Amino acid sequence: MFLGQYEHTIDEKGRITIPSKYREELDSVVYVTQGFDGNLQVLPPDLFALMSRQVNSLSFADANSRRLRRIIYANAQVINFDSAGRILLPEFLREVANLKETAMVVGSGAYFELWSPENWQAQQVSLKDVEANEQRFSALDIKTLQ
Repeated sequence: MFLGQYEHTIDEKGRITIPSKYREELDSVVYVTQGFDGNLQVLPPDLFALMSRQVNSLSFADANSRRLRRIIYANAQVINFDSAGRILLPEFLREVANLKETAMVVGSGAYFELWSPENWQAQQVSLKDVEANEQRFSALDIKTLQ
């Protein structure tokens, strides 16, 4: 499980070191694709395959289904770790998430996300809004933890 948040530099070649705690959960390859909030999603192969099956089961006739396919597949890359625990983010993916010299590596349970510090800060402001969170999450079917 991917937890916590870390700030890491992106070198001049576009490489970023993935936290060792995260690498322990992964094999030597990840799928990186555009997120839905101005970020990137980094998924283990099994989770990307599950998401892919779900996306591919959607109707080709539906315009939003086609848009979702484009977001996920046109902006995806299979990336291998190098011997130093880094992944090389292609320029087009760095541009999607406005990643320059640093990135926030943020755990999201079964996957993790890469954010520009500016976008992550804006997201943090939104996530700390208690009243808005009550409205956002009250409709979700979150059961009590017992």
